[in-house]
Amino acid sequence: MNLPALIEAQSLIMAGDIAGAEHALATLAETQGDQALVAALDDFPAKDLLAIIREFDASKESLVNLLVTPEQFAQAVVLEKRYADLTHEQLRGMINSVIFRDGADAAEFLYEIAEVEGGYDALADYLQDRTQMVEHFYRYATFDLYEYGDEAKTQAIDDDLLSLTRDTETKASAVDRASVEDHDWMEVTYLLRYELPEIFREVLLKLRARYQVYLRNLQNDEFAESQVSDESDEEESMPKKHNDDGDDDDEESAL
Repeated sequence: MNLPALIEAQSLIMAGDIAGAEHALATLAETQGDQALVAALDDFPAKDLLAIIREFDASKESLVNLLVTPEQFAQAVVLEKRYADLTHEQLRGMINSVIFRDGADAAEFLYEIAEVEGGYDALADYLQDRTQMVEHFYRYATFDLYEYGDEAKTQAIDDDLLSLTRDTETKASAVDRASVEDHDWMEVTYLLRYELPEIFREVLLKLRARYQVYLRNLQNDEFAESQVSDESDEEESMPKKHNDDGDDDDEESAL
């Protein structure tokens, strides 16, 4: 499909006018219908689609975000790492604005993301800052690090994660779902844990591995700092050299 709207949108993205590109695509939907835009996005480069989607969140509505399909979104979202956003805040806002839109099946979006190469890493990026709470929720079905959940629920151990599947995982109650409906990381964690347990398993394994690297780096930094501190203390404790050649000093002063 070689629609003028797509060509215009790509040109505007290259020029840095993301809002103009989004408007060009929205105009296509207004003139030819929503389905025309959905079909056109199949031929729209994923990197350009990402450029538009990441500019909008729940506070800035975009027709593209409202119509993009799970498959189209998954192809785009895995490219977010190219922007090298170490905080992943943009990634979270982008994912939240799309998968929790009215009428969307958030679990379907998460499933499609995991199906794309790099999808598990994208989901791990999304949850990385919440690793300890995700781990706690896995073990005790609560995000409160000071609570240990209902004893009737599975209190998981490390080995359980390797065998976690839809067949072995128990369904949580609707009351549990209602308590975490934040349209953010808690609800995503819940959906992965109870509706997509195989995906949750792989994502949590990645989070654990990253956390171990973080701890090792932290230990290395602390060790390096202690070494520098010890060397500094040694230098301060060493006696300063004194010139015992008093005569020379007198001669120099006489001169």
